[in-house]
Parts: sequence; C-alpha cells; structure tokens
Amino acid sequence: MSARTQTTARTESGISNPGEPAIAVEHFSKNYGPNRVVDDLNFTVHSGEVFALLGPNGAGKTTTVETLEGYRKPDGGTLRVLGLDPLRQAQALKPQIGVMLQQDGLYPALTAREVLRLFAGYFENPQDINTLLDRVGLTSAAKTRCRRLSGGQKRRLALAVALIGNPRLVFLDEPTAGMDPQARLMTWEIIRDLKAHGVTVLLTTHLMDEAERLADRVAIIDHGQLIALDTTTNLTGAQHANVVRFVAPAGLDCRQLAALPSARQAEEVRPGSYVLETENVPALLAELTAWLRDQNVILSELRVGHGSLEDLFLRLTGSEMRE
Repeated sequence: MSARTQTTARTESGISNPGEPAIAVEHFSKNYGPNRVVDDLNFTVHSGEVFALLGPNGAGKTTTVETLEGYRKPDGGTLRVLGLDPLRQAQALKPQIGVMLQQDGLYPALTAREVLRLFAGYFENPQDINTLLDRVGLTSAAKTRCRRLSGGQKRRLALAVALIGNPRLVFLDEPTAGMDPQARLMTWEIIRDLKAHGVTVLLTTHLMDEAERLADRVAIIDHGQLIALDTTTNLTGAQHANVVRFVAPAGLDCRQLAALPSARQAEEVRPGSYVLETENVPALLAELTAWLRDQNVILSELRVGHGSLEDLFLRLTGSEMRE
C-alpha cells in the first residue's frame, strides 16, 4: 500500500494524521438568503492550542462554529476538523469532540448526575461522573433537577457535558456567561488543564480579558471576514509599545493629546476612554497631567501598560451597539 493510500485510509477511518491542524478553514462562505454572513474566511487552529474566535454580534462567528461542529452546510470553501469533513464524516468526528453550546439545552426534568449519565452512554470511555461533577463544582447539586439549577450552574453542567467523552477538541461558546467570579476562575483553570493535556480548545467569548488570559492566538472577524489573527502579545503590541490609558470626560481633543512631546499617538477608543502610545512613559505622564490640569479636566482612572485586547477590538470593529 502506498503512503498516499495509507494516508487516505487513515483519514477515511476517522483517525487524523500526526502533525495536521486540529481545524482548517479555507475560503469558507455562508449565505442566509441574499445575505452573506461569512465571506471567504481562512484560518487554522493548531493541535493543542487555545484559539479564541472573537467578533461583535452578527459577525459570523456562531455560524462558523456551528459549521465546524457539523450543524450547518458551507456554501463555499472547505472545513476540516481533526482532518475530517464535519458533515460527511460526522459519525467518525462526533466521538472526538465536545461541544458547549451558548444555549445549554439541558433536560429540565433530569438531575445533573442523570444528565451526565445520559451523555456518558454515548461514548466508549467516558469520564467518571462523580469526578467530573467535582471538577466543575456541582457535587452538591448532583441531585438537583436542571430546571432548578441557577444560570451559572447550568453553564457548569454544560461544560461537564462537553468534557464527558474525553474529547480531543472542545468547542466552548461563551463558557463563563452567567458565572460568578469563583466559577469563572475555576472554568479558566479547567481550560488551562485541557491545554496542558494536549486538548485543542476553540473559544468564543465577549469577555476580552478571558481571551487575553487564555488564548494562544486570537482571530477577530467582522462582517464575515477575518480582520486580525495573531497572538495577543503581537496584536496588542505588548512586546514594544508602552501605553498610557485614562478615563475622563468624553470629547477631549485627541489632536492636542497626540501633540504632547512624548506622545506617538492618541485615540479616544470609546467615549471617555483614551489611549496614548509613547516610548517614554515617565515623560508622557508629566506632560499629560500638566495638560489635564491646564484644561481643568479631572481623571477618574489612569493606567500604564501595553494596549489591551479590548482596545484593539473596539478600534477594529467600532464601539456602536449591534443586535
């Protein structure tokens, strides 16, 4: 048997090739009627990385993720998940992935333990249910019916459902929405633990600090197109740019701020939130505070450091509200 034939046989059987990407999206397009919601999208997710897919509402990220999960058919391009076609080879792919949906879809009359027992039955080697309940902080709620769980508890149970089959790849859609700070930190630790064990994580979130802390790389899409893709360090310029960020009344003259001797650039990234880039932070701080004094402007917040992912996101996608 030739090497090409062996490769084809492994792919057809549902075993991905060593070294291939966990996800490959090439020239993907999707239409809903006359509206093109995803337009020639290209990106790759490496095996074992945490990859954040970000975008404002209506950007096309949910459609992209649902197509990768095999729930939608692309209108153009190709998608491969663990080397497999999500639609044609769904039977081989499903046992290898875990999905945490934004809408939990849990059975309201079942208890948390019963839900996990139900989903465990779909896999050959599921996780131990009691261990998993403890891992997501639901041991005390194991006998509680889903309809009586809080919003945060439902999210934690949905996470447990995504992990029950020991997946190689996990899709997490807004995983910490509705969680309290303790549950959120616990979920972050679970995601880091998944990465440490070689599991690939595709994360969608509206929480920029979540993506910044967890993701190896970040892709930002808007109007169905990729507008940025890199590590957070490279995207925010943390490796070379110093930034002074402050909060004050909206509408300050950014041209005057940019004209300060030590300022390279000044921008009001959203009403009342300003970002100044500089090569000399101490000098800029002295110049800025003197300028604010002369303008009789009172600060409510002042921070020094590299630019944030949130600043970049707003700069690229705009600050207006979207439905």
